[in-house]
Amino acid sequence: MMLIPTHHFRDIERKPEYLQPEKCVPPPYPGPVGTMWFIRDGCGIACAIVTWFLVLYAEFVVLFVMLIPSRDYVYSIINGIVFNLLAFLALASHCRAMLTDPGAVPKGNATKEFIESLQLKPGQVVYKCPKCCSIKPDRAHHCSVCKRCIRKMDHHCPWVNNCVGENNQKYFVLFTMYIALISLHALIMVGFHFLHCFEEDWTTYGLNREEMAETGISLHEKMQPLNVSSTECSSFSPPTTVILLILLCFEGLLFLIFTSVMFGTQVHSICTDETGIEQLKKEERRWAKKTKWMNMKAVFGHPFSLGWASPFATPDQGKADPYQALSASNERTSPGSTRGAGSQ
Repeated sequence: MMLIPTHHFRDIERKPEYLQPEKCVPPPYPGPVGTMWFIRDGCGIACAIVTWFLVLYAEFVVLFVMLIPSRDYVYSIINGIVFNLLAFLALASHCRAMLTDPGAVPKGNATKEFIESLQLKPGQVVYKCPKCCSIKPDRAHHCSVCKRCIRKMDHHCPWVNNCVGENNQKYFVLFTMYIALISLHALIMVGFHFLHCFEEDWTTYGLNREEMAETGISLHEKMQPLNVSSTECSSFSPPTTVILLILLCFEGLLFLIFTSVMFGTQVHSICTDETGIEQLKKEERRWAKKTKWMNMKAVFGHPFSLGWASPFATPDQGKADPYQALSASNERTSPGSTRGAGSQ
């Protein structure tokens, strides 16, 4: 059977002479336990800042343009609580996805001592990453941005300035879900706001002189927008309000489509237990097939609970694979294992 070039390259790594453990030296500076994971990538940091700015812009328009000026206090309170709760969960999920180690393999662990400590059985295959000089667990891939091999790496997302991998996929899925929900919620509120204000207030500003004479509205009253709009539709003038709402509509529609697609893609990837990179490279399946429900619990935690929807609940992924557990143990003790790409 012919092998594609990728498989052929990985087969070459099986030979002991290509591992060259004597050339792999652990990082010289020890990383303190508990060091926060953060990737110092300029593009990723800029995208993360833009993400927060867009959410805060939506927060500003929803509160100060639509909800606070409204006389319907029940409508304002209910929608304000729902929108702020979803926005808070979205930003919390973003932080967890960005600041959680996605499953990085210890850099420079392909040393003779570590290989011997694995106690490999005769014929057992190990892979070495030539870029970060690490022994790669199965289904790990190297990220050129993080400069690390990531276990079950799905893709590198600049919007969260991190890889989406084994340890933070739950938070990324929650981030896409909550962003889609607040986008849909904002679009619905904008629709109601346009209908209400167009019928109640803004039509006043389109009256001609004959219509103003019939309704008894003077030119001076027409030129005072705050007298009409400040108590019903917005604290801003109608043109400013319309512009703010149109921008929010454009943002909400764009992010609703984008995050909904990403959410669906991630859920499908979890259910099929196949990462985005594995699908793209059409890698041969070398791991046991499990049910969709088991795959979901492997990402969101055992057992099913409300913690699945919380970015503050760290998923209990059950018993780990022995080799992955050994790698994780080595990562906690390996010098510099908790450092981000920018601090290597």
